Amino acid sequence: MKIPFYLVTPERIVYQEEVDSVSLPTVNGEITVLPNHIPLITALRHGVITLRNENQEHFVSVSEGVVKVDKMGLTVLATSADKATELVMEQVEKALADAKKLVQEKRTSETEFLQAMTLVARETSRLHALRRHRGGRSGSINRDA
Repeated sequence: MKIPFYLVTPERIVYQEEVDSVSLPTVNGEITVLPNHIPLITALRHGVITLRNENQEHFVSVSEGVVKVDKMGLTVLATSADKATELVMEQVEKALADAKKLVQEKRTSETEFLQAMTLVARETSRLHALRRHRGGRSGSINRDA
């Protein structure tokens, strides 16, 4: 049995397929959703979503958003999302370094500081997704996405 999974951002539909399970970061910790999961609505936090389908894992970096599980499946509405396969290590590392530098420069303005910290969280999530895709975890699962 599979669970219909939808991952949507304001710009695009990132995923729309049936999967075996989905692990995702929520404000209350990481949860794994399987078919026939109880109905649930919760807040998504920055992190990495792991999709499992057959013998494959797919990794997606996400920003904050909303998670809804109901009889129709699992829907994630995120501010931003990037498949690990779409990311380039050098670009992500540079973006993270730039975001950290921006945090140091914006310490006097609370709003700008919080925006810079959000960028750091986003880029850190992207880096984690990319590393996991490249085999940062042990095991024999095929990590194609």
